[in-house]
Amino acid sequence: MTALLELQNITIQFGGLMAVDHVSLKVEKGWISALIGPNGAGKSTIFNMISGLYKPTSGKVYFNGKDITGQKAYKITSLGIARTFQNIRLFKNLSVLDNVKIGRHCRGSSGLIGAIAHFPRTKAEEKEIEEKAHEALEVVDLLDKKDELAKNLPYGEQRRLEIARALAADPVLLLLDEPAAGMNPQEKQTLMQMVQNIREKGITIMLVEHDMSFVMNISDHVDVLNYGQKIASGTPSEVQHNPDVIEAYLGKEID
Repeated sequence: MTALLELQNITIQFGGLMAVDHVSLKVEKGWISALIGPNGAGKSTIFNMISGLYKPTSGKVYFNGKDITGQKAYKITSLGIARTFQNIRLFKNLSVLDNVKIGRHCRGSSGLIGAIAHFPRTKAEEKEIEEKAHEALEVVDLLDKKDELAKNLPYGEQRRLEIARALAADPVLLLLDEPAAGMNPQEKQTLMQMVQNIREKGITIMLVEHDMSFVMNISDHVDVLNYGQKIASGTPSEVQHNPDVIEAYLGKEID
C-alpha cells in the first residue's frame, strides 16, 4: 500500500549549509506522525519542502502516490495539504471568521470578476465558504468568538484559530508546526484532544513539536532528526528508548 506522504532522500542546501541531508520517511493514512529533533535539526525546513515553500536540492516528495516535488504552495494546498506555522500568521485586524474564510478561498473558483459582479455562482460559493468556516471554528471550539478580532484572542486561542484556518481548506494531510509552543498545561491538554478529534474526522496529521510529553502521548509514529539527518524512526516507545535519540536530543528516557 502506498503511503499518504513519502519523502525519498530529500536534501536541501542553503549556500554551503546542508540543512536537510538525504532524509527518507513515510506518513501512513490515519497516522498522527511526529517529527522531532533539536533546534536547527531541519524539521521546519522539511515542512517547507512538503508544502511548497522550498524546493529540494535533490530527492522526491510524493503525496498520494503523486510526485509533488517543487510544486507551488497554492497547488499543493489544492491537492490536500494544509499547514500551520511555528510563528502565528494571522490577519490580526480581521475577525476570527474572516481569518478562517481566507483559508477556504483556495477551494473557490469564482475569481475577482465574479466577486465584484456578484454572480449567482459567486453568492453560492460565498455561502459555502462561510458554512465551512463555521464548521472549522466548531472543531477548535471558537465558533462563539467568530466576530471578535483575531488580535484580541488569547495566545492559545490564536494557535487554535490557525488550525481552524488550515482545516477550512479541507486537507487530507494537516501539518502542524509546533502547535503547543507557548501553551500552558491546560491549553496543551485541550489541544491534544482537539488533534485527536481532527484525526477521527479522517485527516492525517504530521506535527513538529518540542514538548516530548505531548509528542509521546499523542503520536502513532515518530521520526527523529539531528543535524539534518534522520537518526531514528518508530513508535513513541521505540524512539524514547533509542540510545542515539537519548544522546542527541532527549537526554533521558521519558516516563
